[in-house]
Amino acid sequence: MGDMSKEGGHLAAGIDLSQFFQVFFEEAGENLENMEQMLLALDVGNADDEALNAIFRCAHSVKGGAATFGFSDVAELTHEMETLLDKLRRHELQPTAEMVDALLASGDALRAQLARHQAGGAGQSPDTSGLLVTIRTLVEGGSAVVAPAAAPAAAAPAPATPAAVSKPGTRELELTVGPLDDPAVAENLVDLFKEITDLGRIEPLDAGQSVDGVRRFKVTTASSDNDLLDLFTFHVAREQVRLAPMGPGYGFHEGAPGAPKAEPAPAKDPGYGFFDDAPGAPQAAATPSATAPAAPVAAPVAAARAPAPAKVDAGKPSAGPDQSTLRVSVEKVDQLINLVGELVITQAMLAQNSKDIDTALHQQLTAGLADLERNTRDLQEAVMSIRMIPMSLVFNRFPRMLRDLAGKLGKKVELVTQGEATELDKGLVEKITDPLTHLVRNSCDHGIELPEERVAKGKPAHGTITLVASHQGGSIVIEVRDDGKGLSRAKLLAKARERGLDAPDSLTDQEVYGLIFAPGFSTAEAVTDVSGRGVGMDVVKKNITALGGTVEIDSAEGYGMTVRVRLPLTLAIMDGMSVGVGDEVYILPLGSVVESFQVQADTIRTIGNRGRVVQVRDEYMPVIDLERVFDVPRFDFEHVSNIMVVVEAEGGRVALLVDELLGQQQVVVKNLEANYRKVDDVSGATIMGDGRVALILDIGSLVRRSRG
Repeated sequence: MGDMSKEGGHLAAGIDLSQFFQVFFEEAGENLENMEQMLLALDVGNADDEALNAIFRCAHSVKGGAATFGFSDVAELTHEMETLLDKLRRHELQPTAEMVDALLASGDALRAQLARHQAGGAGQSPDTSGLLVTIRTLVEGGSAVVAPAAAPAAAAPAPATPAAVSKPGTRELELTVGPLDDPAVAENLVDLFKEITDLGRIEPLDAGQSVDGVRRFKVTTASSDNDLLDLFTFHVAREQVRLAPMGPGYGFHEGAPGAPKAEPAPAKDPGYGFFDDAPGAPQAAATPSATAPAAPVAAPVAAARAPAPAKVDAGKPSAGPDQSTLRVSVEKVDQLINLVGELVITQAMLAQNSKDIDTALHQQLTAGLADLERNTRDLQEAVMSIRMIPMSLVFNRFPRMLRDLAGKLGKKVELVTQGEATELDKGLVEKITDPLTHLVRNSCDHGIELPEERVAKGKPAHGTITLVASHQGGSIVIEVRDDGKGLSRAKLLAKARERGLDAPDSLTDQEVYGLIFAPGFSTAEAVTDVSGRGVGMDVVKKNITALGGTVEIDSAEGYGMTVRVRLPLTLAIMDGMSVGVGDEVYILPLGSVVESFQVQADTIRTIGNRGRVVQVRDEYMPVIDLERVFDVPRFDFEHVSNIMVVVEAEGGRVALLVDELLGQQQVVVKNLEANYRKVDDVSGATIMGDGRVALILDIGSLVRRSRG
């Protein structure tokens, strides 16, 4: 691991820590993300104690793990953050916007430091000297009027004081370690213990000399035996560690004069420095059952712990890894999905080949095939759900971005999110994040007015941007709304004509709003480092269309606008309708199919040079003959296609002329471009039950063809 193995080498004498690196980086990333979200939600004027405690715990967790692995730069920065946060949670300082800014900037720096360590020390380490000075200045700013903060956690422990020993819940234990092949390993336990803030004190009882490879220490702590064992066994085997009440000759023992009364283990693990009656301490749990230790111990022993708390019986050894969650690499999940896709194809082949079987003679076989079809669909849905992740993972990145952007633009913006639990395929989430980011930035820059402008219009000084995610049929709809100035029809038309675009007054509002998707189109008065170069909205539409999605815009001038993005739930397996044209089979995404009907040839009319149309109730819609589009060879020359399938995409509908409807089925989507090349009007391909390849049509492209 290069740089990491060097920095963490002094702690790795007893155990190879490299196996825990990846889990540490993942959990550190989760802690930093949680810390950022809580900082953004923090009410500076009336900060909640629990919120401050939770933010402190996040920083403390990262520090504990970083110190264990020897990442000194991360530990140094988190230590300074911890000092500031400790003063805040003890009410020795009052939170300010400057403190939040410094802590957010520190989170960014920590991400960069961790990314460098994860890459084995490659790249330039971020300069945090300015941040460290800023945080220390903020800490000292309150020292003139309040009591000084506690000594830094990494410093050597101060001599025992009566007050320290008499804290409620504090116990004195004898720690025996060994026999060890290398008695020096015990010093790693001492270093690790000291790194955990407020865990207590540890002192040698043997003058630093081992007897037959055994070392003894006195531990003063309020933590439970299980938590201490979990920490110590990070370096040595559990059978080599023993905790017991202090025996004769080492201090207080049961029944000795002045011995403290035995107290039950605390109901809640005070591993974060919380002891009973401490300022900001959480409420004690209602039951005495111990809860698995939280972040300070969880970071060093991350591999033995999942994020969710695990219940264990008090007094018994830890039950080991929490079984409620399991970290699995994306590659394994993708492999599983590919195998399920092949199973779907095989099941379709069996279903097709068994259509002519006499069910009376082969009743058991027919029943088995029916069960196989049902189980295959259930398995496919279960496997696909593994890749489904909540939209909150996308939405959570916007509060920080909006805070920084609004500050740069001098605007006041509030973010509201709805439907964060709505799930979308991981692959789509990764691809939709950038388009959504641009839409949110666009709303903040172009949509939301300056506070004085909003007040003059009778609006609240704070603008609101709302992100909404919801399921509609087989699609997910994501809306970006703002209550800003909206789009001006007249301004859009004038700008379009200025650029030489065809923009007659007869255009509908939707068509006028669609002009902003033209390449290079921008309504910004000036180019800034935020936007205004006309690059973005056209890319947004292109990227969403490439995902099989659509973009729609609604606007009311002076009141705001809404951008609505519609996407399929997944790109791997979809429901489709298969249609026949000549000897070829094409797949239409079922979500795009509106209806189908038989039509007489004389009801199809030709309008000038614009092509053919067909009347469907009170609406005329373009007709697309798939036989001509794909040059399908035909040998029954007298055949006349008389089936229409109405499909819709991008706000438009077209009628596809086909020979026959073959049925509805699940299809496994294969990337045609990666395996062959890009084909116009085709979004992918699939393998049918008989082994033939069928093309999946790009409905959006066909709608655009009809408009051209």
